[in-house]
Amino acid sequence: MTGFTRRDILASATALAASGIAAPAFAQNGAPGLNARAAKNGLRFGSCFLWGEPGMDTGSYANPDYARLIEQDCGILVPENELKWQRTRPTPTSFDFTRADAMLAWAEARKIPMRGHTLFWAKTEYFPDWLKTYDFGPNPSKEADRLLTEHVDTLCRRYGNRIVAYDVVNESVDEKTGDLRESVVTKAFGGTQAMLDHLFHLARDASPNAQLVYNDYMSWEPENEIHRAGILKLLEGFRKRGVPVDALGVQSHISLKGEGTAGQLAARQEKPWREFLDQVVAMDYKLVVTEMDVSDKGLPTDFKLRDAAVAEYGSAYLEIMLSYPQVHDVLVWGLCDKFNWLNNFKPREDGTIKRGVPYDEHYQPKPLRDAIGKQFDRAPARSA
Repeated sequence: MTGFTRRDILASATALAASGIAAPAFAQNGAPGLNARAAKNGLRFGSCFLWGEPGMDTGSYANPDYARLIEQDCGILVPENELKWQRTRPTPTSFDFTRADAMLAWAEARKIPMRGHTLFWAKTEYFPDWLKTYDFGPNPSKEADRLLTEHVDTLCRRYGNRIVAYDVVNESVDEKTGDLRESVVTKAFGGTQAMLDHLFHLARDASPNAQLVYNDYMSWEPENEIHRAGILKLLEGFRKRGVPVDALGVQSHISLKGEGTAGQLAARQEKPWREFLDQVVAMDYKLVVTEMDVSDKGLPTDFKLRDAAVAEYGSAYLEIMLSYPQVHDVLVWGLCDKFNWLNNFKPREDGTIKRGVPYDEHYQPKPLRDAIGKQFDRAPARSA
């Protein structure tokens, strides 16, 4: 539970008003969307999205209101679930790309590039059921190699240059210990480090022009120090072993926790966060903001006060990230509150909907949207 008081939240609202960030009208009549504002400084803005069929009430292109937000604001997209093993590989011997194919076709028809997420999610609880109990046979390392090679080759060669980047590995560092996660697959292969290296080499061979990303949710809150140290150790190892990793995917699921205003929290967290980012870019990695949202779980129910704190906090975070020229892409993990994953993962105790992404449950923009736009306006220009 956050230590925010009503005074803290009011102070955040006052700071937000002073910054000129206010809830804007829905962009229309030629007003630039977020990606158009980002593009002026060599950046792209985008979001995850879901597969859908007409009439489905989801955060997908089949929902006309959600599709309108995508077309207005996004210059890059990523499937939220439809390229994960659970969806693409229902059995050990079969693949299903029906949903991913439809999503990519829809994006391509609108000339919106697409990222791929993910070739391997290291958390065992997100494996398909068959993989959790898979029999790797008398030669487990050979069978694990075959299984992984088949998966990466099948997916990457299917899409070729149509997918511009892959989160090759997702969340392999244990946040509690900083060590690499083990699973039935890593044990069969002969070790987590060796398997991760192998996955990146496979991805480079199968998709030579895609940006290859290690993606994780280490964050700037103080309690994530151990996680950040584990990420640095992993990245250092990749470089020493010549593993073809292009970028660190910084998920950016940030949370308002602690005493003080949103601005005060951000100020306290800036120094250690910059120290972490400085070490990453010193190893010649790019940075990608892959899944940004702001958890308001402990903030007051009042929407106006809550939105002010979320916008101030998100703005401060994005200002830091965009100060690094290694950042070219910023994606949020959903565009509107109605379909935000956090409402199922960690719901608020008061039963109200979380308000951590740019649009509310009625597809109307909130102060966070304008805060993101203003940070794009102010960002240093990027070269290609």
